Amino acid sequence: MERLHALQVIATIPSVHEPPSQQGTGASVSRFSHHGWPDGYLISNGAVEAVVVPAIGRVMQLRLAGDAAGTLWENRALDGQLHTPVCSEWLNLGGDKCWPAPQSAWMQHQGRNWPPPAAFDSLPMKVWASELGVVLTSPVDKGYGIQVVRHVALDAEQPTMRIRTEYRKISGHPVTVGVWSITQMQDPVRVCILLPEEQRFAEGFVQLMEAEAAGLRIEDRMLSLVRHPQECVKIGTEASSLLWVGRDCMVRIDAQSGPGEYPDGGCVTEIYTNPDPLEYVELETLGPLATIGIGESIERTTTYTVLPRVLADPEADARRALKLDV
Repeated sequence: MERLHALQVIATIPSVHEPPSQQGTGASVSRFSHHGWPDGYLISNGAVEAVVVPAIGRVMQLRLAGDAAGTLWENRALDGQLHTPVCSEWLNLGGDKCWPAPQSAWMQHQGRNWPPPAAFDSLPMKVWASELGVVLTSPVDKGYGIQVVRHVALDAEQPTMRIRTEYRKISGHPVTVGVWSITQMQDPVRVCILLPEEQRFAEGFVQLMEAEAAGLRIEDRMLSLVRHPQECVKIGTEASSLLWVGRDCMVRIDAQSGPGEYPDGGCVTEIYTNPDPLEYVELETLGPLATIGIGESIERTTTYTVLPRVLADPEADARRALKLDV
């Protein structure tokens, strides 16, 4: 496995309850209450808005400015709830988060397969201001000895959010791990993937769960599917671009690409669709696995671009967003 760069010293970070002390050029950051969480942060650049809730360590919403509905899925039944130190049940809150890949190694590092490692998923994160957004910093996870740092920023002029996720090795033995970002999104009209021109998967994808995807089609390098209403479905690909197509807008998610050994047999991106009654899908990006020791870190950047729908045909609109018609 690859050994990556040494950890750089960072400034002292204020507590989760302390507001950011500055605003960046082209983006504003303000405190507000979000569905029962009093410590939410709204980042806006006039084109798009992102909602960050440090108490649950998530980006809970991404939307065009003025769009109340947004694009990310949020579990309204769990509004305002927090994980507790003794909680053994996973709270499926929604939003965007990160876990350590591969999931098959969780038992080795934390003594259980589920729920996810606490510092990655369920503990409050500290927050401080960046030039165009906020930075979230987790406690050190006991099992992995890793601290998660997520830099959430909006482009100064474009309808784009970037999340740079760092895994910083603080304690314990070296671990082999990859950055895994999971974005839960509302029930789509379709989900699309821009397949690479050269790929190892014979069908263009690998099936990661038993049930087959609903409405799956591949045409002109674009794989598309819909949420299966009765079955849990998951597929993986070597693609680096995913597209969520809603009724009024689309979200293109671009993963940072590069060489290396990727989890799940070489998957760079994955799509999971959840059955009724929780109507959501997950668009996931994965980084290559690397072995890191104390003082070292790995990082991965994911880009999210919100685009308005302009064509009645969702697949034609998707080809436009993925630049397949150029």
